[in-house]
Amino acid sequence: MRRVPRGENDRSPAFELAYVRSGPRSETPTVVIPGGPGLGSILPYRALRRWAARGGLDLIMVEHRGVGFSRNDREGRPLPQSAMQIADVVDDIAAVLDHEGVESAYLAGSSYGSYLSSSFGARHPERVAGMVLDSALQSAEDLALEREVVRRLFWDAGTQVSDGVRRLAASGVEERRLLDVVRAAFELGGERLASAVVERRLRHRASAAWKALELYASRDESIVRIPGRYEFDIAGAIGFRELDYAAAPDGLPLDPALTYARLADRFPPFQGEPFDLVREVEAFDWPMVLLAGSRDVRTPPAIARRTARAAPNATLVEIENGHSALDTHPAALLNAIRALVHGTHERLPALQPRLNRLPRRGFAARLPGLLRASLAVERALRR
Repeated sequence: MRRVPRGENDRSPAFELAYVRSGPRSETPTVVIPGGPGLGSILPYRALRRWAARGGLDLIMVEHRGVGFSRNDREGRPLPQSAMQIADVVDDIAAVLDHEGVESAYLAGSSYGSYLSSSFGARHPERVAGMVLDSALQSAEDLALEREVVRRLFWDAGTQVSDGVRRLAASGVEERRLLDVVRAAFELGGERLASAVVERRLRHRASAAWKALELYASRDESIVRIPGRYEFDIAGAIGFRELDYAAAPDGLPLDPALTYARLADRFPPFQGEPFDLVREVEAFDWPMVLLAGSRDVRTPPAIARRTARAAPNATLVEIENGHSALDTHPAALLNAIRALVHGTHERLPALQPRLNRLPRRGFAARLPGLLRASLAVERALRR
């Protein structure tokens, strides 16, 4: 692990920014940026860096300010929420490149990390060699797309899942929790897992699988800080101040705007996005890969398709997956990065079946199997 001194300004005290670099050194490394805000970069992705190194990739991962090894100032005090600004976060990435003597790099961002990657492109375009946007997040206004997809799948579809969701809502199950669980089950394991989870909840009180999905997906006091892994208590200020995490509910069922509602009083109000990325992307002339999951409900594939149409040199790759290949199908993401680095990314759409068949690694990739096993055990015990 290495550190870069970051100076004091009117928003932030001086602190040490932590980062790691792994794999064989190259002139143009890849900066991998996880989702969040609040996800750690150093501890959660050690296995990813090992896999990448075996495949010859030179990766840099920067610990987000206010998180993990970049959490405290030089006096050992947690950074204030005022230090959390997207412009400063992308300048942190530029400072790491300076420290490593790197003129330009590839950027690979997932979810919120894709917003940071694109913001880096808007603020430091001369330093971008290429970009992978995994589960592209490009505008707070895309909440409208998320609402449309959520309600079409889980409320209006006339399927076993949507009918079950309506019955659970009518029975008094809190709609925010209901959406958290069903959305996570669908993204992780598709209609089959979502149906099984809903059916079990209709027949009995919350199952172990239901409770596990609540812990995995719900955004409330329980996830404010998991040291080194997920630290939302400081970095979350970005979500509310610049990405409108406390957007006004529209009064209709299953509103994703309620996801972070219980945390809103801990953070500053929305002040506006730092960049108009929907427009900025039209000037991103570097090679770009848009990696979209067919079951992604949080950043629906329509966002990646729109971005691919707007960017001058973009390749769209839609895979069988949910949200964030970085966390749920890292082999697909690493192959996309490798193709970009080697200049073969335009072949990726034709290789989609191979990407889908790659082994799925990591906790999130194993979770659907664990949930199905839990449901099967419960069914057997209740017979």
